[in-house]
Amino acid sequence: MMYVQRAAERFRGGDPAAGIETWHAFSFSGFYDPDNVRFGPLAACNEERLAGGAGFEEHLHRDVEIVTWVVEGELTHEDSAGHVETIRPGDVQRLGAGSGVRHVERNAGSAPLRFVQMWLTPSEFDGEPAYEVVRGIADNTPYALARAEAVLHVRRLRGAERTALPDAPWLYVHVVRGVVRLGGEVLREGDAARVLDAQGLTAEAIGSAELLAWEMHAEPHFG
Repeated sequence: MMYVQRAAERFRGGDPAAGIETWHAFSFSGFYDPDNVRFGPLAACNEERLAGGAGFEEHLHRDVEIVTWVVEGELTHEDSAGHVETIRPGDVQRLGAGSGVRHVERNAGSAPLRFVQMWLTPSEFDGEPAYEVVRGIADNTPYALARAEAVLHVRRLRGAERTALPDAPWLYVHVVRGVVRLGGEVLREGDAARVLDAQGLTAEAIGSAELLAWEMHAEPHFG
């Protein structure tokens, strides 16, 4: 079963007056829809746009795995564990909040910044905080998120190129840029597909496209 959420159907958040524009795929912050809280372990998929100099002040996270994909510009990350990094297009950043970590995210430059940030709930809580950046991840190189029993797949397609998507109990496909055909649906930039019990799916680019696909195998256990 596949459900498509169009970019225009996302909840608009952020603080435009402060240079922060956000489009939420799931219930988030002051917006709550009981029928749209999570998909498997995926609890957030936020499209963020930060103007030059804008950003999120220091704030606390715990028991969440935060994976960030920069589309354009540069993201500056600082956290309470002493990590200071600049994340660029093609890099995968992961912050495993575990028992608790504070961080700051901002656009330290003058050019616009656009990124996709995805939050997954781990299978076990209260772990050690962890942080890493994979620079320039190659196509078809899976990035495993063991704490959430999930794998991120990056796909960059050219022309009418096709790519097989992983089989999984929960498969989430987000179109970063371009247009693709998936399961009889045409998905454009910012659109996403949620597929239950995915098997044998193929994505086909219409022109060129960039996709983020989450292969997920377990829901979080609460309590």
